[in-house]
Amino acid sequence: MSNTVFGLTMLVVGMGGTLATLFLITLAIHALAALFPVRPEETEDRK
Repeated sequence: MSNTVFGLTMLVVGMGGTLATLFLITLAIHALAALFPVRPEETEDRK
């Protein structure tokens, strides 16, 4: 295997792994947001 082919293979695997990891983090964030929704803060009228 030439250095060029090895370099391109590592490039594709590295970028693919990074994108897959970011996708999994996005899924985890959405799952946590669904499990623990943000409650709106109660506003007090101070007149």
